[in-house]
Amino acid sequence: MLHTGSFPDDKDASYRLLGVRVNAIQIPGVVAYMKEWICERQRGHFVAVTGMHGVTEAHHDPTFRAVLNDADLVVPDGMPLVWLARSKGHPLKRRVYGPELMATFCEETAAKGYRHFFYGGAPGVADELAARFVARFPGLILAGTYCPPFRALTDREDREVIETINRSRADIVWVGLSTPKQERWMFEHRDRLEVPVLVGVGAAFDFHTDRVAQAPEWMRENGLEWFFRLLREPRRLWRRYLVYGSQFTFFVALELAGLKKFD
Repeated sequence: MLHTGSFPDDKDASYRLLGVRVNAIQIPGVVAYMKEWICERQRGHFVAVTGMHGVTEAHHDPTFRAVLNDADLVVPDGMPLVWLARSKGHPLKRRVYGPELMATFCEETAAKGYRHFFYGGAPGVADELAARFVARFPGLILAGTYCPPFRALTDREDREVIETINRSRADIVWVGLSTPKQERWMFEHRDRLEVPVLVGVGAAFDFHTDRVAQAPEWMRENGLEWFFRLLREPRRLWRRYLVYGSQFTFFVALELAGLKKFD
């Protein structure tokens, strides 16, 4: 049972965008819930760190929308989601930036003995990330790492991964895949993993290992990260930011104007 009165943010405070429930919460509140889930040893909680790309993807794909709406927390990783939360009466100050959430949780809980498993990234990335975090946060315990191939796992490989994670006695699995792949993976595996918390942090693996440059803080805090990343990786990200970004703006405008309702 969650004791919401003792938390910096109320998990029940939420708003809807294009049929997706988004929790009006900040990083301290997310960290508090994660710690409580680990303390209570309730397995299968998963956190979707979602921006306009994820919401638009869910608009196009009802099965993915169901995945997001089944998450324990869908947190606003993107200033457009923060601005829209404010317009709906939720006084959010900042986005829940995935790389920052990851670092904050590890820094605040390193002395608690939580066991961390890193799942995702290109070959070698999870291992490097784990090594960096163990050095950066004294006391952090590495449960294991796994870098999945760039294809669907066979049933046997999937069973082996599940067994590996369960044998590791991990308290939290950080999932560094792309949206919507990471959210689907968490949804499909949460009942088979003996892990209290799964968190999808996307490009955080690449950011924390310096494989991909982060936008300057002033751009991240003012809704301009998309422009920085588009300039850096135009061939990979043009559809996400130019096509999906335009669709997000159009559909949200219809919703706010009361011209269309999205379930």
